[in-house]
Amino acid sequence: MKPGKFITFEGGEGAGKSTQVRLLTENLASQGLEIVQTREPGGAPQAEVLRELLISGATNRWSAGAEALLNYAARDDHLRTTIRPALERGAWVLCDRFSDSTRAYQGLAGDVSLEMIDAIHQEIVGETDPDLTLVMNIAPEVGLQRAHARGDANRFENKGLAFHQTLQKSFLEIATACPERCVVIDASGEIEEISHAIWSAVESRLLNA
Repeated sequence: MKPGKFITFEGGEGAGKSTQVRLLTENLASQGLEIVQTREPGGAPQAEVLRELLISGATNRWSAGAEALLNYAARDDHLRTTIRPALERGAWVLCDRFSDSTRAYQGLAGDVSLEMIDAIHQEIVGETDPDLTLVMNIAPEVGLQRAHARGDANRFENKGLAFHQTLQKSFLEIATACPERCVVIDASGEIEEISHAIWSAVESRLLNA
């Protein structure tokens, strides 16, 4: 059986990742593919328990190191329970955030060494890296405005503009360092324009590769 494909969506808060994951799910399903739509932190029963611990409470509830460890504990459950079984049966997995978010939030924008993150990543993720990562790029001011407009802002959305400006730079650094895997998508336009840009990237990188 032909293995499935693993696509991740990354970027700052309010970049429209969830909407675009849903639209790409619909577009790929129309091609007759089995699609598993999931998210991080979460995406599996125990991972969802950890998600609630990570996103709720005061902004200083956890250190960046504790956040990284909790994220990878959740990721381990997510990979074993959801992602790897889907890929093995030939499904395409679309995930709203994955390991690049840990590298950006807790590493490049936090104070966790990249050496520590890389070591844990190798142990937990191993070779299950994404085939394609779509980095949704939007001005932090705009993204935060969108996020807060939804109401019930989580602890990451409350971390302040300076943190999110660093976060944007971090995601762009990751994309620059991994051009074979990452495509930067301008997330400031209309939903249909963004969806078209994403489809073009998926088509050229995976469907017609």
